[in-house]
Amino acid sequence: MGDDRPAWARRMAAERNARDWSQRDAVRALRAHAPTELPSDESMIRQWKRWEAGAVPNDFYQPIIAAVFGTVTHAIFPVASRRDGEREILAASGMETLEIVSRLNRSDVDGATLDALRITTDRLCSEYPFMPSAQLLIEGRQWLRRVVELHSKSLTLSQHREVLALSGWLALLVGCVEYDSGDRHAAESTRRAALSIATESDHAEIAGWAHEMRAWFALTTGDYRGVISAARAGAEVAGSHGVAVQLAGQEAKAWARLGDRRQVEVALDKGRRLLEGMPHPENLDNHFVVDPAKFDFYSMDCYRLVGEDKIARTLAEEVLRAGTDFDGTERAPMRNAEARVTLGVAAAREGDLEGALLMGERALEGNRQSVPSLIMTSRELAAQIRRRYSDEPAAQDYLAHLRALGQEKPGFLPPQ
Repeated sequence: MGDDRPAWARRMAAERNARDWSQRDAVRALRAHAPTELPSDESMIRQWKRWEAGAVPNDFYQPIIAAVFGTVTHAIFPVASRRDGEREILAASGMETLEIVSRLNRSDVDGATLDALRITTDRLCSEYPFMPSAQLLIEGRQWLRRVVELHSKSLTLSQHREVLALSGWLALLVGCVEYDSGDRHAAESTRRAALSIATESDHAEIAGWAHEMRAWFALTTGDYRGVISAARAGAEVAGSHGVAVQLAGQEAKAWARLGDRRQVEVALDKGRRLLEGMPHPENLDNHFVVDPAKFDFYSMDCYRLVGEDKIARTLAEEVLRAGTDFDGTERAPMRNAEARVTLGVAAAREGDLEGALLMGERALEGNRQSVPSLIMTSRELAAQIRRRYSDEPAAQDYLAHLRALGQEKPGFLPPQ
C-alpha cells in the first residue's frame, strides 16, 4: 500500500530514522532548539506522532523542526513556485522578443523596454536548469551583446545603473554555462567581466555571485583552500543577499573535502541561519536565487564526504523528490544527478555494487549537465568502486565510462 502522507511528514520520519532516533529522542532535540519552554514530553511525543502522520505543524514549530534536522523551514515545508517563460514576458511587458529588439535600436530607451529586458534576463536565468547548454549559451550571449550596446544610447543615471545590472546578470549566466560546457578559460574571463561590472555599479549581489563562481571553479578543480578564500571574499561584499548562503555552502563543501568536520558544521550552520532569516524568493527557478531546497543539496554533499551515509542518503532522496515533478519531469536535473551519485556512494560502501553502478550510470545520462561538478562527484564514487570492486567487469565498465567523460574535459579533472 502506498504512503499517501505529505512529503514533509515522510521526510520527518526519514530524517529521524537516519539519525537512529526514537520519537522521544526527536522531541528532546526539538526542546533543545526551541526558543521557549515546550509542553511535557508525553504531550510533545503525541504531537510528533501527529506530525509524522500528516498533521501540519504550525508556524511556531516548523522552523524548530527544520533546525533539528539542520535545514531551513521552506526546505521541509515548501512554498509552491511557478514558471511562465515567454508568456510571462508578453503578459508583463506586452512585448514579444522581436518588438524588444526593435525598441533597442532606437536612440533612447524607455522604461517599458527596460522592464521587458529585466523580465527577459530573469527568464534566461530561470532556464539554466532546463535549456540545453548550447542553446542557452547562444541566447545568453545574444542578449548580453544587445544589453551592452545600450551603453552607447542616451541613458539617464538610473537607466545606466539598470543596464549595468542587467549586463552583470547576463555575464554571470553566460560564464556559468561556459563552465558547464567545458570552456574554463572563457568562463573565467566572463566571470571577471561580471565582477568588473559589479564594481562599477556598486552591485553587491552580482559581486557576491562573481566570487561564488570563483569558489565553484576552485572546488571542481581540487583547489579547496581557494574555495575557502573565494567564499570568504564573497561573503565580505554579499551582505544579506541570498548568495551569502551559497558561499557558506561552497565553503562547507571545501572543508568536507579537507576532512575538517567541525568547520563543515560551522559553515553549514552559518548558511542555515542566513537562509532561515530571508524572505521566501518569488522565483525559485532563477539560478541566482538560493531556494531552500538548495540547502539540502549542500548538506547532502557534505554528509556524503564525512561518511554519514544514512543522513546523506535521506537528503539525496529528498533532493530527488524536490527536483522531480509528479509526471517524472526533472525540474533540477543537475542536482538530481549529484543526488544519484550520493546514493551510489552509499550503496558502494554497503556492499551493493549493482545499486552503486545503477546510480552512477543514471547520473551520467542527463541531457543537462554541469560537467565539472558531475565529474568531481562521480570521481568520489569511482574511488569507492575502485577500492572495493576493481576486479569486477561491471565496475571496470563504469570506470571506463567516467574516464572517457573526463578525457573530453581534461581541464576539470581534480587530482587523483
